[in-house]
Amino acid sequence: MGLFSRNFNTPGPGVSENEPRKKGLARLLEVLGRDAWPFFKAGFLVFLSAIPFLFGITLAVSAHVVLFALLAGLIGGMLIGPQLTGLADTILRSLRDEPGYWWQTYKRAWKRNAVASLLPGAICGLVFAVQIFTVYHLTEMNLGAATWVILLLGMLLSLGLCNYIWPQLALLELPFFGVLKNTALLFLGYLPRSAGAMAVQAVYWGVVLLYFPLSSLLLPLTGFWVPMLLSTLIVYPALDKSFDIEKSIKKIREAQMSPAPLPTTPAEPGKTDTSEE
Repeated sequence: MGLFSRNFNTPGPGVSENEPRKKGLARLLEVLGRDAWPFFKAGFLVFLSAIPFLFGITLAVSAHVVLFALLAGLIGGMLIGPQLTGLADTILRSLRDEPGYWWQTYKRAWKRNAVASLLPGAICGLVFAVQIFTVYHLTEMNLGAATWVILLLGMLLSLGLCNYIWPQLALLELPFFGVLKNTALLFLGYLPRSAGAMAVQAVYWGVVLLYFPLSSLLLPLTGFWVPMLLSTLIVYPALDKSFDIEKSIKKIREAQMSPAPLPTTPAEPGKTDTSEE
């Protein structure tokens, strides 16, 4: 884990550092054209790890047992967390145009971030499990419109905060409470970007929930990488400005690529160094 523990010596596809960076839709099409296959592979690994969560939530909703939802959120969230951070790392590398072969960099990032991703995964999984279970049972609870509004705002806020949590876990070496503090500051400090990323996530997952379980057929294909790519593309300038991501990595790359000085061998006793004569 960490912004300052990267290895830039791995060869692989990339772009020229002098090539001007595109923006908006052109930038999205550029990274998709170059890295769609790594996005899909990283997203598919998230989907595989999410199967216990999806199964547990489906069972909880159909059986009307909240305990199943809690277990699905806690255990399933821990299983998903490391893969979500791995997906975030893959997307961030693409957005900063970093060269490298996907599987090599993914394995290194996964090993570095796996343990630190367990607690955030468990907490986020628990929150979303309770929210999803409540959505499917609100009509049976006979609660008013205010409850719907509160629940909707809670789900939107959860999605908005997650847009900053997983990228930070991929970039920084911080305790989880430090990540939460940064997340709140970033969310409020860059509210227009936060709102845009949150809207993308809300539309995508709203459609998934509305048409579930039919929508589960698309999850292996679009899964988690499509909404994370779109939302991270929106908030990436905020992350880069706050943490100086690209400047820091450029310095590390230059330090690692600069040739090391050749060792000098002291002259033997009684001999004179004549190399400059």
